[in-house]
Amino acid sequence: MALWEFLVICGICFVILELFTPGMFFLNFAAAAFVTAIAALFTSKTISLVLVFFVMSFLSFVFLRPLLLKKMTKETETGVNDKYIGNIAKVVEEVTSDSGVITIYGERWEARSNNGSVIKADSNVKIIRNESLIMYVEKSE
Repeated sequence: MALWEFLVICGICFVILELFTPGMFFLNFAAAAFVTAIAALFTSKTISLVLVFFVMSFLSFVFLRPLLLKKMTKETETGVNDKYIGNIAKVVEEVTSDSGVITIYGERWEARSNNGSVIKADSNVKIIRNESLIMYVEKSE
């Protein structure tokens, strides 16, 4: 078996390990193994290949991992901002800074007044922000 084939198999094993562990840890080693496999096509010096593997592992930890983690966390957002924030809702139960209920798209949401004012039932409100399952609203003109 050629050295580059061994490195490709190692890279595939690292990818499989990454599938079973969270955190984007083994993916960095997989990328380094694949780059080192390409380098093995051009040189057979072990010290050069070890150096390429370590340098690529380090660079992928420094540059690739933060990008992947940022992208991974972005995909887990709830999407509440896109669907509700800035839209008009109907007050079902009087909204104060401590309690209240609104309805939007046929859904009931707990609501709080964003500026502390009291908003009467059957009023229209604009959703300003949300925190968990609570919408913060202001009276709509």
